[in-house]
Amino acid sequence: MTQVPRLSIGLPVYNGEEYLAESLDALLGQSYEDFELIISDNASADRTEEICRDYVNRDSRIRYLRLPKNVGASPNHNRVLDEAKGELFKWASHDDLYGRDLLKLCVEALDERPGMIVAHTWQAIIDDHGAVTHKLDYPLATDSPHAPTRFRSLLFETGGDDFYGVMRTDVLRRVKQLDSYHHADRTYVAELSLHGPFHQVPEVQYFRRDHPGRAERANPSIRKRCSNLDPKRADPIRNPMPRLIGEYIGGFVGGIRRAPLSSADRRECYRHLASWLADRSHGRNEDRAEDGVPELEEDRMNIDAVVPGRQRRTS
Repeated sequence: MTQVPRLSIGLPVYNGEEYLAESLDALLGQSYEDFELIISDNASADRTEEICRDYVNRDSRIRYLRLPKNVGASPNHNRVLDEAKGELFKWASHDDLYGRDLLKLCVEALDERPGMIVAHTWQAIIDDHGAVTHKLDYPLATDSPHAPTRFRSLLFETGGDDFYGVMRTDVLRRVKQLDSYHHADRTYVAELSLHGPFHQVPEVQYFRRDHPGRAERANPSIRKRCSNLDPKRADPIRNPMPRLIGEYIGGFVGGIRRAPLSSADRRECYRHLASWLADRSHGRNEDRAEDGVPELEEDRMNIDAVVPGRQRRTS
């Protein structure tokens, strides 16, 4: 690895002992090696710290940071980005798995396409044991050269997980930091899309784990999800439900206002947002549920030969 790594990977974690070691093996076993791995431990109360310190002793690319108290998932995500040194950046989740060529394919895609600001691969959903349950199609038009087209697609179409792609760090630092209102990650990616197109590598290398402890399932209500993002959101007086929803819509408005768009493109984005809001008022587009995402028409795959560390764990 060079003194200043080309890529920074930020891994925010809270009580991740169950799957953390598998994810670390998958990241550290990547065929692309010029990266730093920044782990920010959000005051975990389980074996997360022990696991992290063990891996720090094994691999000099890891930086382990521990917060004295739980600040919430959103501030922790922003912290690892603030600590990043690389010209490229990727968020990683402690419970997901990664094919050994994911970083290589994404970095190559960005090098070959200077106008693209995010690169990711196709993805599959895995269960708590790491078995693939289904692969997901990617119907979004985020590769369009026209910013309002990308924005409209992210509003109306289902699919994609570009938040976990490889991104250009300088662009990330030009958009508003991740917030903690309802669906803040969606407004974040939507704003990012107004700064440039995304590229999808047509190879399944990202495996998102669906399990009972995943944040979306462990926090089924809007209030609980927002409180997971920032504990301050638990206060219903300071953060009433209309505010949590209103800030979500305002996140899209703010993203359009801040983006480097022409007047015509800005007006078109506002029209798409108004149309989306009209659909929501009639009960359509209430939530972009994964259940509605079409599967790729391929046979079920075995990830043991694709994800570093799997053969050792399953043998």
